[in-house]
Amino acid sequence: MAAPEGDAGLRLGVFGGTFDPPHVGHVAVAREVADRLRLDRVIWMPAGAPPHKPEQPVSPAPVRLEMTRAAAAGEPRFEVSELEIRRPGPSYTVDTLRELRGAYPGADLFLILGADQIRTFATGWREPGTILELATLALMDRAGDDAVAASPDLPGMERAAHVPVPRVDVSSTEVRALVAAGGDVSALVPAGVLVVMEREGLYRG
Repeated sequence: MAAPEGDAGLRLGVFGGTFDPPHVGHVAVAREVADRLRLDRVIWMPAGAPPHKPEQPVSPAPVRLEMTRAAAAGEPRFEVSELEIRRPGPSYTVDTLRELRGAYPGADLFLILGADQIRTFATGWREPGTILELATLALMDRAGDDAVAASPDLPGMERAAHVPVPRVDVSSTEVRALVAAGGDVSALVPAGVLVVMEREGLYRG
């Protein structure tokens, strides 16, 4: 990944997840964070091997990558990275940020996190202090989920950005369960994601 010319001041959001599957809630909050923080780009980062889900089966990485690209399509500020998909071993965020910092030395990096993620940040993430040195946290606060209140007391947390986002009552777990039960998820995932799900027969039974 070569460093672009003139990346000083470039504002990049990093939006990671398993994305199994990506749903309309992901798209809504990514767009809201981009608007509120005036991000030039939001880099969707599907995990290759999620370290927090070592025993939970996930869909093949190439399929999740394709679904993520389908979810991000149509929004010029969105791009999808294969960085964690290509990298062997568990997908640790600190390694991803190091690579992005090397690729974009002059950019401002914003790591987009929700309240559920920030609650485990200090104890469940690899090198949280280094993460705070490499990026500013963009804490998504949905109605009733106060990510700022859940924030750990770590050096660098004072720079975290508080970003109110819309609450969209959908989760990847809900989508998978509904498909397994034979339900209709066409309103819960972008159309392109649904095409991939149906083609691959994902989550059925």
